[in-house]
Amino acid sequence: MTAIEDRPSPADQTMIVDALVVGAGFGGMYAIHRLRGMGLSIIGVEAGGDVGGVWYWNRYPGARCDLMCVDYSYGFSDEIQQEWTWSEQFAAQPEILAYANFVADKLDLRKHFHFDTRVDSATWDEAAGRWIATTDRGHRIEATYCVMATGPLSIPKDPEFPGLADFKGELLRAAKWPHEPVSFKGKRVGLVGTGSTGIQIVPVVADEAAELHVFQRTPSFTMPMRNSRLEPDYVAELKRNYQAIRAVARASHLGGVRPVTSRPFFSITPSQRQRVMEDAWSRSGLDFLGMFSDLLTNPEANEQVAEFVRRKIGETVNDPITAEKLKPRGYPIFARRPCLDTNYYETFNLPHVHLQDCLEHPIERVTEKGILTTAGEVELDTLILATGYDGLSGALMAFEVKGRDGHNVREKWAGGARSYLGLMMHGFPNLFMVCGPNGPAALANIVTLDEQNVNWICDLIDHMREHGIGTVEPTLEAEDAWMEQVFALAELTLVSKANTWYTGTNVDGKPRGLIMYTGGFFRYNETCTAVAQSGYSTLTFGRELASAR
Repeated sequence: MTAIEDRPSPADQTMIVDALVVGAGFGGMYAIHRLRGMGLSIIGVEAGGDVGGVWYWNRYPGARCDLMCVDYSYGFSDEIQQEWTWSEQFAAQPEILAYANFVADKLDLRKHFHFDTRVDSATWDEAAGRWIATTDRGHRIEATYCVMATGPLSIPKDPEFPGLADFKGELLRAAKWPHEPVSFKGKRVGLVGTGSTGIQIVPVVADEAAELHVFQRTPSFTMPMRNSRLEPDYVAELKRNYQAIRAVARASHLGGVRPVTSRPFFSITPSQRQRVMEDAWSRSGLDFLGMFSDLLTNPEANEQVAEFVRRKIGETVNDPITAEKLKPRGYPIFARRPCLDTNYYETFNLPHVHLQDCLEHPIERVTEKGILTTAGEVELDTLILATGYDGLSGALMAFEVKGRDGHNVREKWAGGARSYLGLMMHGFPNLFMVCGPNGPAALANIVTLDEQNVNWICDLIDHMREHGIGTVEPTLEAEDAWMEQVFALAELTLVSKANTWYTGTNVDGKPRGLIMYTGGFFRYNETCTAVAQSGYSTLTFGRELASAR
């Protein structure tokens, strides 16, 4: 793809700019757009070959967003909203990637990015008052401001099985899917991982494969998506009302317009509750997620809703033994990422689809021919890994980031990610995070959050430049107080009670704990706004602004 204008020659690999943006997902694209609009010189660096972030990499069969397109799209440009037309309520990966490309073309963003390039290190130079970044292509980038738009899910995680390199068949990773078509016709396929990705893959691969073996350790709760095409009349209504819809989203707990209610579970009678659940299930899993207000705070209510879903699994899956193994137990419903599916449970009624229960028969190793469990070897032609990510903090710990006095992010986060508002860190001047691990992150509509984060960062940079200020970072007291609030809120929600990437338990050796802000998008945005309105009283400003040129 095209890269940044005026790419340096091999003899001159140093570039000096006002701002470096790492990542070309929705957060990084918007950051480039806003910073450029402020008149700053900018460079973007992206590991992929084009824009799109996670949707550039995740091309696996069935890949689809489980947020409605009205939420999973930009709201900052009415021109983009009016010119782009979504075809489905829940968009598939090709359409989302096409949308990202449309925005990049519309705003002429690609010329600012180095694609197929990874940042190896980013180090704060106290004397120069700049970040010094190096890349795997030998570039040295000096920038006054460094914006990490690396996303919460960008570092794939392989399973901890011995022998993975021994497999002689076709090995596919959902998070780094080939760009060319993959055929499963006549093949024995194995899938490891039954989170949201695996749940999307299973029905699609089952349509083509001769045999499909689904290796499941922890079953997930998943509800029917019931996707639909968007009729022209509705699209016209949507475009007429975008402004009001975005305003409602920004004032909501989730940063989106997913159906929600203020009704607690036990506020209505048992028969009424049953009717509510049946109705929501028949309409879509999206409605099911928002039918009661206290499902993540009231364990008894949570368990009753979980049991309703277990009954639905039993009604859908013909074989009672398989159905029982597919029923999640031992953790609250919605404490793991809630999934929306298309005929996931129905797929297990097909004679060539086999559930391999890895709790009953754990995987011992990968062999040349397939997977060996305690029950024996399953021979495979193709093995698909849908084993998730080192989420939230993994991306910023994947390369060397050193702040003041040589302090390293890996050291700072050794006991778990710590930051202020999920946006900045004490000891790391002029380093900003978009959708950082200590904000609402995966618990809010990520595009709305990306826009809010970028706007706050850009407003702060504008404030600094207006006053001739060279550096900014949060005080240690402010960072500590924010993390105390994050941890206190985490104790009030059942989200902290499950072993998930939300809590870091999917990565061996990673500190366990819910590090996301669970107070909701609206309260988070109010807090960020209050900081700005106070004149950024929780931040420390230093030195005069130096020119980037």
